[in-house]
Amino acid sequence: MVASFFFGAIILIGSPLQKYFAQRAQINALQTQVDSSRKALEEARKELELWNDPNYIKSQARARLHYVLPGERQYILTNDITLEGEDNSNDVATNVPTGVPWYTRLIATVTEAGIK
Repeated sequence: MVASFFFGAIILIGSPLQKYFAQRAQINALQTQVDSSRKALEEARKELELWNDPNYIKSQARARLHYVLPGERQYILTNDITLEGEDNSNDVATNVPTGVPWYTRLIATVTEAGIK
């Protein structure tokens, strides 16, 4: 008799208790999502504040788009200079097979570059 009472109590309480814990887990997951969204929003606001600064816009235009102010000259240097002890040879270009389709040569350059 006592065992059947406990069994009945477990059946009656089990389902609502399981739903309660599932909902608590869902609430915690949503709170975590809200916190990460707030952090992303705060970072976006900080970046927006940066873009309101004219000096920041100038520096970004110079760095990203290579813009210069009137009267200035811009020099773009390429790395054609070989320093002492530096090997500038390209073994991948010499090992690529010739006379095959372009996509086979492309795959060969990727695999050869991955070997080094």
